[in-house]
Amino acid sequence: MDYVLIGLGVLFMISGILGCVLPVIPGPPLNYLGLLLLHFTERYQFSTRFLVIWGIITAVVYALDYVIPAWGTKRFGGSKRGVWGSVIGLVIGLFFFPPFGIIIGPFLGAVIGELTSGKDSGVAIKSGFGSFIGFLVGTLLKLITSGMMTWYFFKELIVS
Repeated sequence: MDYVLIGLGVLFMISGILGCVLPVIPGPPLNYLGLLLLHFTERYQFSTRFLVIWGIITAVVYALDYVIPAWGTKRFGGSKRGVWGSVIGLVIGLFFFPPFGIIIGPFLGAVIGELTSGKDSGVAIKSGFGSFIGFLVGTLLKLITSGMMTWYFFKELIVS
């Protein structure tokens, strides 16, 4: 049974890292589930304190992932259309122009969203830049969190 839990944990770790850049996959929560799967084996154990701290970090990062891009767009003068354009641009960029679409898509989506709401091009570009910065900060935060959990997973797996 331990081998099944370890195998599933590895799959969750890989999926979690991928989820940091793919918007439909919740990266850090999958990594946390991977840690829990390893913890449920007989041989590998994490302390309760460790699991609680990482559970809190995961919840905070997951929540911030929804707040940071909107904050970035609004901070740079964007509207809800700019935020939605950023999300739609990310999805379109991801599927039609990988890997660069992940970077360019949110920016172009926010700019187009702002232009369709009647804003001038200067404001739209500024809003698009804010959306892009927010997306990058959120993605970086998720990657750091998921990367650290993955490191702890494999460290425990190899060292013990």
